[in-house]
Amino acid sequence: MNKFKIFNDPIYGFISIPNEIIFDIIEHPYFQRLRRISQMGLSYYVYPGAHHTRFEHGLGAMYLMQKTIAVLKTKSVKISEEEEIALLIAILLHDIGHGPFSHTLEHSIVTSNEHEKISLLFMQALNEEFDGALTLAIEIFKGKYHRPFFNQLVASQLDIDRLDYLKRDSFYTGVTEGNINTERIISMFSIVDNNLVVEEKGIYSVEKFIVSRRLMYWQVYLHKTSLVADYILVKILKRAKELIQEGTEVGCSSALYYFLAGGDITNFDSHTLQRFSEIDDYDIIMAVKEWTQHRDNILSALSKALIYRNFPKIRIQNEPFSAAEIAAIKKKTSKKLAVNNGFADYFVHSGVIENQAYTLNENAINIVYKSGKIQDITDASDHLNLMALTKPVVKHFVYYPK
Repeated sequence: MNKFKIFNDPIYGFISIPNEIIFDIIEHPYFQRLRRISQMGLSYYVYPGAHHTRFEHGLGAMYLMQKTIAVLKTKSVKISEEEEIALLIAILLHDIGHGPFSHTLEHSIVTSNEHEKISLLFMQALNEEFDGALTLAIEIFKGKYHRPFFNQLVASQLDIDRLDYLKRDSFYTGVTEGNINTERIISMFSIVDNNLVVEEKGIYSVEKFIVSRRLMYWQVYLHKTSLVADYILVKILKRAKELIQEGTEVGCSSALYYFLAGGDITNFDSHTLQRFSEIDDYDIIMAVKEWTQHRDNILSALSKALIYRNFPKIRIQNEPFSAAEIAAIKKKTSKKLAVNNGFADYFVHSGVIENQAYTLNENAINIVYKSGKIQDITDASDHLNLMALTKPVVKHFVYYPK
């Protein structure tokens, strides 16, 4: 069988599969599942084109890693064939642990396991199946390999993951502020003392990257409507979980039922991992559509709000909402919806959102000068606002029925 296939990607054009092991990993049901996991959760309620998946993102990140390896080799960075394959596998599988609607499930069902931990579990399971072929990729993914830049390319503040998702999400949402120049940034990559740096000529491209990331978070990832939609889905799954544990019948797929009925899954054994691999966006949407007709008024009302896009009002401000104001909103909601005050939490929610485009001293983005001097991007840049972007911007929100 010919395993050297190509994908036609709308961002980069043709993406080739470089070897047979990567073809077999892509063909595996664990990776094919990513075709049914939305890259941007429920953002398509705001940006109708945002229906791309984690599958496309994984392939795109692999493509950018291929380009990066080629650039580094031209700069006399020694990368063996084994290391190259491991790097490609690590970036290909970096998001394989995402659940339905990407980050949403982390805050509702599998709350004790972040997607990075589940990604590692998937990689370890695949490693057993492929007779140890992923051992080095796992070492790189965990940051245990003796050449730090390998992990920095997979997980840092200027990693291949971010380079792809910013450009890809910008393309599918139409928010042009996120359209970074990935080729320019990659062409400026270099390695000093086994650490990733950016050549001096790449300063402005990195500045654009950091600013674009900030703008994409405010305009897309933390958009108020997406925020409300995500929280409603979390509340829906919470209510379904409570009803099942009370003995009420709640129709859904067997794989989703496994997690709703089992409480918080804290220990992923092989059986739990297999069940997790069986749930995707379609399980959730099918269930929520069914629950619009459920006899429980809370579950049906929340489900209708999501399916029919009848979202509550949301207010966002710089200062926290007072406890008295939140209590008054809940009291008014309880009266309006004729529900017990304790159930008002399903329809009223307050919280905090934070946007920090760049973090000092944490996997820093370093600029290397021709003299050999190395500086953090915030010191190297003459962009007056770049240091300001290192400070987290915190905003407070509350949503409630219109």
